[in-house]
Amino acid sequence: MKKFNKNALAGIISLCLFLSFTGVASAELTALEIMEKRDNNEYIHSARMEATMIISQGGRKIEKTMVSYFQEKDALVEFTNPADRGSKFLKRADHLWMFFPDAEEVVKISGHMLEQGFMGSDFSYQDMMESDKLTELYTFSLLEEDSFGDRPCYVLEATALPGQKVSYYRRVTWVDKERFVGLKEELYAQSGRLLKVSEVERVEEIDGRWLPTQSIMENRLRQNTYTQFIINKIELNIELDEKMFSLQSLH
Repeated sequence: MKKFNKNALAGIISLCLFLSFTGVASAELTALEIMEKRDNNEYIHSARMEATMIISQGGRKIEKTMVSYFQEKDALVEFTNPADRGSKFLKRADHLWMFFPDAEEVVKISGHMLEQGFMGSDFSYQDMMESDKLTELYTFSLLEEDSFGDRPCYVLEATALPGQKVSYYRRVTWVDKERFVGLKEELYAQSGRLLKVSEVERVEEIDGRWLPTQSIMENRLRQNTYTQFIINKIELNIELDEKMFSLQSLH
């Protein structure tokens, strides 16, 4: 019986292991590729949405309902709950206005006002201004792999690109490894201070993409307060009249 050369066997095993590890390494996604997949999944070109915002302050809860329209970088939000009925929010590119029917007045939101709570919530007006893809605003690095709830996640750090105007200089985000939807975010100031934490409570598949339909925002600079945002209905990729996003639409 012919003897098999042990050195040859060891070489074959080494070659198989090398090819195996090379295949795994080449299949791994970079931090940028992960965020591009998230952007492609979550970025909405146009939509009509009905939503509820529940603001919890201490033991008190305030519920607001709204109908929203989005198209690229423009948005129109009209509140429908009795206390705020007729109040409107208009975003056109980098400009923001609010209309309050009681005062019959259109107010442009700018400067330090952008940092205030949107209709008293834990979302700021600046949060509502964000409509760009994250890959256009940040550079990314992969920190580790972790889980959120029962979902395996990539944990990435996002740091603002030089010259980009962003709400948060640094983000740490948990991205679902299978569905490529953001499940948790820690939002930081440039000083390193943790400002807010956002967590997704429900994800749904809508028109072939996974979207967060219920989430909660906690402002770490305020005590005993958080805001829950619930999407009750959403229609994607619909035709909208551009006149809807004019200042005239606020009246």
